[in-house]
Amino acid sequence: MGIEAQGAAVWPWVAQLRLAPYSYDWIDNLGRRSPRQLKGLPEPQVGEAFTTAGGRKLGTIVSVDPGRQLTSTIMGAFMSYVLVPQDHGTTRLLLKVVMRTTRWAAPGLSVGDLIMARRQLLNLKKLAERSGPHR
Repeated sequence: MGIEAQGAAVWPWVAQLRLAPYSYDWIDNLGRRSPRQLKGLPEPQVGEAFTTAGGRKLGTIVSVDPGRQLTSTIMGAFMSYVLVPQDHGTTRLLLKVVMRTTRWAAPGLSVGDLIMARRQLLNLKKLAERSGPHR
């Protein structure tokens, strides 16, 4: 996902995934709206909960390099968010999801994850671009 903002504007939103999923709130956050303002959280730490959905803490952060990458495990999957600086003060936000499933469950889970992850990345993009700093 290409974002028209520097990594310094993108990272706080990735780190704030600890508060909410930022995808379709009506599905995975019981209708609670993910925060639209940064809350000034401290840097994520290995062992912390990865996110909060429907008022419940879910997943665990397994690796973090502040400003560059955050990797977590949730519901049997590993999710890595990686920020890659680009030319002209833009950032590429990559998300890699790896999970082990049966061959019969994989297509359904993959489509569902793709839809939710796409919404999450689009929301993070919009919030980061709105909050700057830009090029």
